[in-house]
Amino acid sequence: MKKHIYRVVTRGGEGEYRIRDFISEEEILRRHIKIGVDDCSTDMNLRGRPVFKGLIGPMSDLNGVIRYESPEVFEQMTKEWSESKHKRRKRTTKITVAAVAEN
Repeated sequence: MKKHIYRVVTRGGEGEYRIRDFISEEEILRRHIKIGVDDCSTDMNLRGRPVFKGLIGPMSDLNGVIRYESPEVFEQMTKEWSESKHKRRKRTTKITVAAVAEN
């Protein structure tokens, strides 16, 4: 069975991000209260993972990391993501006037 890292991201007293990694589910269960399991994620790797009181998650992160965030971090990161400029993708094919006239 593949090992996962459980990552909890919270805010410090001065507004900085605090990241704590747990190497096993047992380790994170010692510090956080489990209130259920994820049973509806579209990411099958997250199904059956614990849901913790006061944390939002589980979410997929890079390289098999399972991420949880405090509500404040989740709100801030969502706001930053929505305000960031996304590059627009260009079409890879051009429609010619002749092709349009044929239809």
